Amino acid sequence: MTKEQKNEVIDVLKEKFNQYNNFYITNTEALTVAQVNKLRRVCFDKNVEVTVAKNTLIRKALEQIDSERFSGVYDSLNGVTALLFSENAKEPALLISSFRKDANTEKPILKAAYIDTAIFVGNDQLDTLKTLKSKQDLIGEIIGLLQSPAKNVISGLNAGSKLAGIIKALEEREAAPAQ
Repeated sequence: MTKEQKNEVIDVLKEKFNQYNNFYITNTEALTVAQVNKLRRVCFDKNVEVTVAKNTLIRKALEQIDSERFSGVYDSLNGVTALLFSENAKEPALLISSFRKDANTEKPILKAAYIDTAIFVGNDQLDTLKTLKSKQDLIGEIIGLLQSPAKNVISGLNAGSKLAGIIKALEEREAAPAQ
């Protein structure tokens, strides 16, 4: 590979890292060609981009963007590396988990994941990553929590007006002359 080709790969990787706030670093070394093709197909169906590159080129691309921000993933850049890029932070984790289950294998192995400035290192982090909530989910929960007290106040006011109506009706009935 010429220096010019390496620089082109680094530029493409930098674009990907800048485009996505989330990426996973996996090891696909022991997968067969058929399994890799199946993994790529599943990733395509789930809008997860798969990129395979040399570890040194990945590291150079990350260092050129921000060497400090990505420093926690550098130790994971060894062996065969496949990068998974996704807008949804937990989609690659779900995809890896279901792929392993369907293929009855322990591969691909999660080496590291970078999720919105947080770094998860090691295959044991997969379960944690599968339970992450998206930004939209968290915003929805917060809005629900904020609306809850307002709904209670409104229902209390509505109940109060009904109660006032009942009391008024009872007063009117007592005040009415007996026949």
